[in-house]
Amino acid sequence: MNSDGTQDARGTHADPVPRPAGPPDVPTTPPRPGHAPGVPPVPGRAPRPSSTAEWLDADRPAARPGIWRYGYQLPKPAPERLAPVTVAGMLVPLALAALVWSLWQRGITSYQMAPLRLFTPEEWWWGGTVASPRVFEGREVPAPGAEALVVYEGVSFAVLAVAVAVLGSWRAIVRHYVVRRPQPARALVAAVLALVALSFVFPAAFPVVGWSPVPVVDPLLSLTVLITDSYDLMASSFYTNTLYAVVTLLVVWPFARLGGWLPYAKELLAARGGSAAAGTAVPERPRSQWPGLRDAGQHEAADLLTAEVAGGRMNDVDCTRVEHAFAVARRGGAPAAFRDTVLREAGAAWTHPSGARDLPRRRARHDLLAGQVRIGGWAAAERAPGAYHGAGAALGPDVLGTSLLAVGPSGSGKTRTLVEPVTESLALQALTGRCAVVAVSAAGSPLGADDAFDVIVRIGDPSSVHDLDPYAESDDPDEAAAILAEALAGDLDTAGARGAATTLAQLLAPFRAVHGRFPTLPELRELLEGEEGALTALREALSASGDDVMRRELDARARQTGTPGDPGRTLADRLALLNRPVFADFFGGGGPGRPFSLRAVAHHPLRVRIDLPERGHEEAGRLITRLVLAQFLAVVRESRRAHFACLVLDDATGTVTAESVRRIQRLRSQNAGVLLALRTVADVPEALHGPLYGAVGCRMAFSGVTTWDGNRFAQTWGTEWVETTEVAKHTVFADQPMTRALHALRKLVTGRAVTTDAVTVRQVERERWSASELAHSVPAGHAVLSLTDVKGEHAPPLLVDLRE
Repeated sequence: MNSDGTQDARGTHADPVPRPAGPPDVPTTPPRPGHAPGVPPVPGRAPRPSSTAEWLDADRPAARPGIWRYGYQLPKPAPERLAPVTVAGMLVPLALAALVWSLWQRGITSYQMAPLRLFTPEEWWWGGTVASPRVFEGREVPAPGAEALVVYEGVSFAVLAVAVAVLGSWRAIVRHYVVRRPQPARALVAAVLALVALSFVFPAAFPVVGWSPVPVVDPLLSLTVLITDSYDLMASSFYTNTLYAVVTLLVVWPFARLGGWLPYAKELLAARGGSAAAGTAVPERPRSQWPGLRDAGQHEAADLLTAEVAGGRMNDVDCTRVEHAFAVARRGGAPAAFRDTVLREAGAAWTHPSGARDLPRRRARHDLLAGQVRIGGWAAAERAPGAYHGAGAALGPDVLGTSLLAVGPSGSGKTRTLVEPVTESLALQALTGRCAVVAVSAAGSPLGADDAFDVIVRIGDPSSVHDLDPYAESDDPDEAAAILAEALAGDLDTAGARGAATTLAQLLAPFRAVHGRFPTLPELRELLEGEEGALTALREALSASGDDVMRRELDARARQTGTPGDPGRTLADRLALLNRPVFADFFGGGGPGRPFSLRAVAHHPLRVRIDLPERGHEEAGRLITRLVLAQFLAVVRESRRAHFACLVLDDATGTVTAESVRRIQRLRSQNAGVLLALRTVADVPEALHGPLYGAVGCRMAFSGVTTWDGNRFAQTWGTEWVETTEVAKHTVFADQPMTRALHALRKLVTGRAVTTDAVTVRQVERERWSASELAHSVPAGHAVLSLTDVKGEHAPPLLVDLRE
């Protein structure tokens, strides 16, 4: 209890979840005069953070399903490096463009003028050259051919620039060196590039450069002359200055977008506008100071809880429980009641009815704020996404709500590394009011310590304090019959299971109409076997009460007794397994144990453990497990609960039936889930293999599964497209004598023939995990786990190291 959480069954960890708090009975600080009872004074200075405060303030970023969020750091993307071919793809077109433009300006060929003369009048040209200026009525008018040639040169330059930008890798280069930079470096680099571009357009404005301007401004001026057929606009300083400004804006605009100038300017203005208020603003409060309560106006409660956390008088269970109570009060619109309760009871408010504020011992690492338990670490395998590399593997209600199927042989660690940590986590969350758990232990191996549970039902143990109600405290004979039929005959064919439910209903309803209760198991067995005395007494009682409907039901049952195909005999034989002397005081047999109904978990955050009978009653244990599963699936449908309900079956052998598979599929919408552990899939009827794998959202294959079991997982997980590279070496056969001589000499020196590599890269469809890989490539202490959360987000099947 007083450890900091670094000590557990697996040793010391580098990033432990602290387990703050002393025992629940640690006295609080005596109040000063003027303070409410139990409210410690607010310290004058910030207290030294306790382990609870450090745990509360730790980062828990949003992550993909199955990732341990406590202290999780998002993986930094690997630095992207440009391939040499990408740089060459930019330089080669640029060099070719410079050569082409140089040859163009020198007029290396007469054909470069052909497009221009095709779209211009013949009178503009004289002898294949530009005509001299014409003189008309004593004044000089433009020479259209000369101006058209300037425009043609500008268009040619634009086409060449666009071709270089398209053929080269300019977009990748710019994105790598500019866009990926943080501000203000991104804006500065874009500004430098804009100045370089302007120096090519307006070199006269930059005295340090000595090159000629690129044809951008002159073609626009010549186009103006051609359109207006006059030089008057060129003589206007207003027009030329406007044109220069427009060209400058058009040149700078792409670089402004590249550098994100406008968003960055808005950020600077917003920061400058809020700088005055920022000086007086209260910095963001850490979680240990309960900022949610302060935002809701609950300052007194927040101060009290802050002092409790700082003083080490609250542990992680207390903090999570109070946060949950605050969320419930906010939804229910009762903030005043929440405040009064906190001021009255401080960190002990809303303590679990059992009075426990922690478990006596913890063997796993828990983060109750995220509702997770760590079961290991994701192996950094080749097929694992980057987000899972180096991250812890964790389970919580978000993924258990889709149910989990775990398959592994005996000794693979299912109980130690999965079932026990999950049960312990659910028991802790039950103390916070967010969960109810029912754990069914295998014979001789109870899950967890006795003082970690509120109700323990030890079937067959005379010292058991509680008994199990076989009818789940039901008032409906049809519902009770369906539950009991699922336990007794659920593993039979569908028709047999339906007939069993009808048979039981024909007996349970008349018996309840007479006695006001359902029969005990010995009484029910007598009725199923057609005991004449029991049936006669029941029929006479119905006749005396005048209940003709129930009497007809009983008569119909009596007529079927002993006929071929009568399910009553099968039910009686199955019921005989629970009608043994060792179970005489159980299942409503009148023993000293208080009857417990599984219906209670649908209304209260209870921690329940059901211990199956010791070895020698394996078949009875399977019947009891089926009965618990049937009751759980029936009671969680009753009402909308605020807490999560989960059933943990340490050994689900012979438990899965067609009806249970159908109901497991609906648990996601009922805020409930089940954990089924199997030694092999062969413990489930073959016809239910596919439906079972489809009904659960989480699947786990432990080390040592057989290829038959692995094949089921491989079919469920399906295939994926991967890129494969095949390299084939081909011997080089030379035709020339000199080449053959050189090849022979090389083979003599190296001992190998001269070969060439043929590389083939293709996309192929491959199984995510093949049956052979699951059977032979999963190391000991590892498992392959795939997850689906209640929101539908998936995690692919990945290797988990359960020893971390």
